[in-house]
Amino acid sequence: MRVSTRGDYASRALLSLALGSDLSTPTSVRDLAQRTGLPQPYLEQILLSLKGVGLVRSKRGVGGGYVLARPAERITLAEIVAAVDGPIVAGDFGEPHMDGACDHEGQCVLLGVWADVGNHMREHLASFTLADMVLQARGGRPVQRTHSA
Repeated sequence: MRVSTRGDYASRALLSLALGSDLSTPTSVRDLAQRTGLPQPYLEQILLSLKGVGLVRSKRGVGGGYVLARPAERITLAEIVAAVDGPIVAGDFGEPHMDGACDHEGQCVLLGVWADVGNHMREHLASFTLADMVLQARGGRPVQRTHSA
């Protein structure tokens, strides 16, 4: 799996919101773009996607902008990436066939491996919250997650 630019930008934008001094005060797209170094028009599109899945809320008008829709402890990197990139999978190979109904030699074995790889990626990204990233950004120890097979 490769995290897209959209996934990276969405993660950076939400991390910036989580790092804000007053989490209840909306941050304008312009300020968020300046703080993160992200292009404002692209950031606006990403924030709309994040709003659509309930990761951020917006306020219009003077003093408007975006805030996290829930605490940083309850937002995972998996949710952020999936919100802008779609399902986290190793590839678009389909699901493993059941009862040995493989169309081609070895296909079911590989389909099972690819499905397992996708599950591990989802679980790994889900093990990191925005709060973990905030702690690390503020000089805390990096959060290290491992998964056993």
